[in-house]
Amino acid sequence: MNCFKKTLIVTTGSTWMKVLVELNAELQEKSGGKLKFKIYAGGVSGDEKDVVKKMRIGQIQAAGFTGVGIGEVAPRLRILDAPWLFNNVGEVEAVHKNFDKDFIAALAEAGYVLLGWTDLGSVYVFSKTAFKGPGDMKKAKMWVWEGDPIAEAAYRAIGVSPIPLSIVDVLSSLQTGLIDAVYGPPMGVIALQWHSRTKHIYSVPMAEASGAVLLSKKFFDSLAPEEQKVLMEVSSRHLRRLRELTRKENAEAMDTLVRKQGLVLSEKPTAETMKLYRDLGAKARKELAGRLYPQDLLTRVEKSLEEQRGKKAR
Repeated sequence: MNCFKKTLIVTTGSTWMKVLVELNAELQEKSGGKLKFKIYAGGVSGDEKDVVKKMRIGQIQAAGFTGVGIGEVAPRLRILDAPWLFNNVGEVEAVHKNFDKDFIAALAEAGYVLLGWTDLGSVYVFSKTAFKGPGDMKKAKMWVWEGDPIAEAAYRAIGVSPIPLSIVDVLSSLQTGLIDAVYGPPMGVIALQWHSRTKHIYSVPMAEASGAVLLSKKFFDSLAPEEQKVLMEVSSRHLRRLRELTRKENAEAMDTLVRKQGLVLSEKPTAETMKLYRDLGAKARKELAGRLYPQDLLTRVEKSLEEQRGKKAR
């Protein structure tokens, strides 16, 4: 018999595990043993779509998601993964500051509570041959995460016809030559061993990969007010730390890939090439408006970023 009053179930993996174990210990202490996480690491509970289904039927109460999983429950939040939207981490933070109320409301409407953001870092293209611009991607056999509308829209804007595969098939497909280019944050690419089958890193990030730990609202509402308060306070603090650690580890992972693994980071693109990406990004984001997120939200986010960049320039 479980001696704890409530049990939360989370799917996750490595530095995540360390932080969540610490979160769990404090949660049990602060709640007097009434709350704890039961942690399932890695892909034990299936891919993100499987986990969403299990949350909907109450088999799992909480889970860590990438943008793909977040989009399954609240599509408008995929704006955080929109192609070539952000120039740096500071802009990501600014959008969260200005629009988190919108995002949290969208999650609540879908039946979820945000325990904390866990952004996964800048998304780069890793390839077997060197890329200098969008034209080189057209010649490559580019992978796209099966069913990911964000990446599909980005590639359509470039004029690329990518090969859709699930994540579990990517490494073997790199080995057989079915694909010769993939994308992801440096830390994730190392964890999945994709770097072992690629030689080059394109220096222009495609996007910033969002992530979050979500909790069933039905489960949250079943908790006593004092339990809710403890859970939110402890989770938000530890997950904020996880976000900072992830960003640091991504920078270290990029350094490891170049210095120790021998991958070649491309030269910085010209101003002309960067303008092209900005135009391609605007085109791809506009295509997704109305399908994933409202046009009004896209307009407000882009305007907010323009204002921030204007202030910074001045």
